[in-house]
Amino acid sequence: MNEKIYVSGIKIKREIPKSNYLSDLPVIKNLSKMEELTFNKPITFFVGENGIGKSTLIEGIAVGFGFNPEGGTKNYNFHTKSTHSKLCDYLTLIKTCNFAKSGYFLRAESFYNAISYLDYLDVEYDTDNDYYNHLSSNKENFGSLHNMSHGESFLETISDFRPNGLYILDEPEAALSPNGIMKMMCYLDRLVKNGCQFIISTHSPMLITMPNAEIYQLMKDEIKKVSYEETDHFIITRKFLNTPTKVLDYLLKDE
Repeated sequence: MNEKIYVSGIKIKREIPKSNYLSDLPVIKNLSKMEELTFNKPITFFVGENGIGKSTLIEGIAVGFGFNPEGGTKNYNFHTKSTHSKLCDYLTLIKTCNFAKSGYFLRAESFYNAISYLDYLDVEYDTDNDYYNHLSSNKENFGSLHNMSHGESFLETISDFRPNGLYILDEPEAALSPNGIMKMMCYLDRLVKNGCQFIISTHSPMLITMPNAEIYQLMKDEIKKVSYEETDHFIITRKFLNTPTKVLDYLLKDE
């Protein structure tokens, strides 16, 4: 096994002005109170409720490392609309002596734009660029990732990730079936064993069961390291699947 860490932690390097909406995000408030949030495992998960700031934090880490805000490798040079926050200006990434030879920022909400950029490169430049080809190794079979289903294009992209890289994923389960999630877990395990580090924001109670992983549950008042059995995602999903009728009766009862 060739486990590596490229980013060992993050911290807020200076105070965020109160006029900046970032200062009101629970995750940023709690991170500001910490000396450092450490990454000790090859896979780090962020879980928490909608609006807590998971995607904003993931985006800040990705942009701070040099990735395009809308996704892709460090060489992706496109944007459709500049909506990303300026968290990267206030965030310090604590890097190790290991050098990431590859990497990718997979952002579920703008993945369409990232794969459209691949098509643009192919048409405009008929490129043999290494960064293009490593995500298009099977392009002779399907022509474009747009010719695949949403979930298939996610899995195709992840399956082409290279060893010894840093990969930052925002809700990668969004387009995947349960079988697709398990297939992705196999890819992640293989990549971790080949020197890759992952930082992932997710709502999936399946994905967070990955071995060699640590989980940070982002809450209103704190950031807490937990086991997957302690996460709200796992507890609520298990309760629902064990007694769906009972839970639905409670949820849908007449007032």
